[in-house]
Amino acid sequence: MSKKIAILNQKGGAGKTTISVNLSHALKMNNEKVLLVDSDPQGSARDWHAAGNGELLQVVGIDRPTLDKDIKSVSYGYDWIIIDGAPQLSNMAVAAIKCADVILIPIQPSPYDIWAADELVQLIKERQSITDGKLKAAFVISRQINNTKLGMEVREAISGYELPVFTNGTFQRIVYAQTAALGSTVVHSDPTSDASKEIHAIAQELREFAV
Repeated sequence: MSKKIAILNQKGGAGKTTISVNLSHALKMNNEKVLLVDSDPQGSARDWHAAGNGELLQVVGIDRPTLDKDIKSVSYGYDWIIIDGAPQLSNMAVAAIKCADVILIPIQPSPYDIWAADELVQLIKERQSITDGKLKAAFVISRQINNTKLGMEVREAISGYELPVFTNGTFQRIVYAQTAALGSTVVHSDPTSDASKEIHAIAQELREFAV
């Protein structure tokens, strides 16, 4: 049975699509069957898919509030279903929470991102309470800046939400934007790069967390 992973954050610019496409490709490169579901009406993941002529991943768009029902018809035969979440706490985000096994919340080392996470965390905890804790959720720190203490500070700041924080996250690197513009990923363009290593590390941590 496939594991459904929703990448959610209601604040724009948190790195949802960047993590979604790169994480999906890292999982696929491990010979795992992966489907990326673009649930954002803006269609960023679908635009990325088109820019690369659809060569790296299978991507489908389901950007209606019936996501939790519609996804059942496309999930057969995959090890992982990665859902690139919609912005804001729309009906789409609620539907993603309903159908996910794991929710990853990308969060930048910024007080604005920390404050914005509050409502999403409350929705997740409500879902956990009615599913006897079967829904797992964790923060992934994104777009950290090298040689600063901001990554450590954001870990301390979000500890009050009482959700785990992945050890691995992403750093602010221009290669993410460069590869996205080409419809590629950092794990494809340079498998030995620091960016590729951090994505593979997130993928491995996800495998262990999702069990």
